[in-house]
Amino acid sequence: MNSGYLTQEQDRLLRRWETWNRNYFLFAFVTLVIVLVFSTQLGLSSSHSWGPLGLIIAALVAPIIVLQRRLACPACGHRIGWQAKLMAPDQCRHCQIFLRAKKS
Repeated sequence: MNSGYLTQEQDRLLRRWETWNRNYFLFAFVTLVIVLVFSTQLGLSSSHSWGPLGLIIAALVAPIIVLQRRLACPACGHRIGWQAKLMAPDQCRHCQIFLRAKKS
């Protein structure tokens, strides 16, 4: 891509990933806080065993890993992965394209 920017369609796909990532993070954060605060009352943990609580935490963290691993640069297909945190980075490290559409 010569322009250095994404097409409108590529930008739309990237923004959709950001929306999913942000929404899941908010869901997981709130759920994790509630589960941790009420884990003893819910019978998920005790002073001797954290088994069920560990499974819930793993189930909340696994989709975060999957979402991060799925993100690829729409222009070159190179996996961005952990370069992105909650939102996509400004530029792809591999092809140097700006990860946004050019304003017309």
